[in-house]
Amino acid sequence: MPNQRAVPTLRRRRLGNELRRRRTAAGLESRAAAEAMGWAESKYSRVENAKGRVTPQEVESLLKLFGAEDPQVVTALTNLAKDAGKRGWWRPYGDVVTDSYRDFLDLEADAELEQVTAPGLIPGLLQTGGYAREIIAATGLTLAQDEVHALAELRRARQAILTTRSGGQAPLKLWAVIHEAALHMTSVEQPHMMREQLRHLLDMTDLPNVTIQVLDLKGTASPGLVGVMEVVHFPAPWPTVVNLENLQGSHFVEGTEDVKVFEDAFARVVAAALSVDDSRLKIRSIMNGMDT
Repeated sequence: MPNQRAVPTLRRRRLGNELRRRRTAAGLESRAAAEAMGWAESKYSRVENAKGRVTPQEVESLLKLFGAEDPQVVTALTNLAKDAGKRGWWRPYGDVVTDSYRDFLDLEADAELEQVTAPGLIPGLLQTGGYAREIIAATGLTLAQDEVHALAELRRARQAILTTRSGGQAPLKLWAVIHEAALHMTSVEQPHMMREQLRHLLDMTDLPNVTIQVLDLKGTASPGLVGVMEVVHFPAPWPTVVNLENLQGSHFVEGTEDVKVFEDAFARVVAAALSVDDSRLKIRSIMNGMDT
């Protein structure tokens, strides 16, 4: 349907924000940009507000108008325009995927590095199916059983990003710091769940793009005690975004100064954690101490 309005997806919002930033830096009003493109000002406004479609060729023309001719920038923004309306791989999972989760999955699909610290649980990208169901059921206070299973399947499908990606994009690099307390969780309904989960963590450390560290129970205090934090990095020119999670969902932190606080916090968490080799030994020791 050619007259159907564009949905303001996360990719469209990021593209619109970047075009606005570069137009402003060039000292142009939106009316002048629209006139240069032969558009009505309302059309240009819809593009910046993520409510209008724009082709890669039009983006390239806009960037030239704004004096942004760096090939890396042009490629990044034209690719974003090309993918702006792409249907997310998660769509078959339906309404169980909240808006904030959809946005995060779209961010993750475009990212090159994800740094995550979790004080009380194993990060989603490293969870087994059994562990995922246990955690989702415990924290999804209003979820029905079928929704729990759907979200657990979605979480496992999401993990494919660590081994393969479409379009020749390299697998996502993951750097996870996990508090030791999360490694000792038990389950009445799934007595072997944690042993399988720890075995899976050890297997994941064999991947060259996955780094796992453990915060020792006897270690020093660090920002990693506060809550789940995901620092998501992208290829240039896209800025880093931070995702913070709680029982009601998640929200993003953007802006150079605000993001830097969390980047510094993650660096402190890494410094307080066991080395990669010692973390493997810790995980194996806990696993071996569990009943078989």
